[in-house]
Amino acid sequence: MNSEFTQSTVDKLADLLLIGLTEEENKMVFEEFEIIDANINKINAIEGIKDVKPMTHALDDFVCELRDDEPEESIPIEELLQNCDDTDDGCVSVPKVVG
Repeated sequence: MNSEFTQSTVDKLADLLLIGLTEEENKMVFEEFEIIDANINKINAIEGIKDVKPMTHALDDFVCELRDDEPEESIPIEELLQNCDDTDDGCVSVPKVVG
């Protein structure tokens, strides 16, 4: 494990992300990162791993063929709004969730 990564590092990162953690959550995140770091160390220990070229796709012969972008008739707004519980002047009304 990287000696620079500590539980106080977890707290600092949580504060930067504005997600304050409880002591229990901090411990859980730290333990998970220890497991992740251990697995990365196992991968890095594989002989010749540094010589492996990174992949951009799992299939070498992958070809992405895009279809032509042709406009199609859309569903009328009135028909779509029939599925809504509450509408207001052609718009969907939803409950206020922010004070």
